[in-house]
Amino acid sequence: MSQLRPHLEEDKFIEQVRYQMKEGYQIAFLEIDEQTLAVAGFRILTCLASGKFLYIDDLVVDEWKRSQNYGQQLFQWLIEYATNNHCQQLSLDSGVQRFAAHRFYLTQRMSITAHHFSIEL
Repeated sequence: MSQLRPHLEEDKFIEQVRYQMKEGYQIAFLEIDEQTLAVAGFRILTCLASGKFLYIDDLVVDEWKRSQNYGQQLFQWLIEYATNNHCQQLSLDSGVQRFAAHRFYLTQRMSITAHHFSIEL
């Protein structure tokens, strides 16, 4: 996860994850031979626009292990988890500069369905 969120030091990362877990945040990971290859942080939410859905906050594959289907395996697990939990949708936001991630999501049959707007407070 540190490759995706390098600004978080380990102790701050653990503190933040524990806080988010109180709000339903979960972590799933793909591990082979005691080596973590891919990690996802996600929540199940409900809103008026989408109904019940799985939202992926964080999804990263080790930069030295990319293009080996580890991301696809974890993504498929997330779809199954969402389906088993009666979600109607799986969604995520991706930074506009993350072109490789966008290609990956499109190959996973995701659609670009919205623009995300924000303002710093």
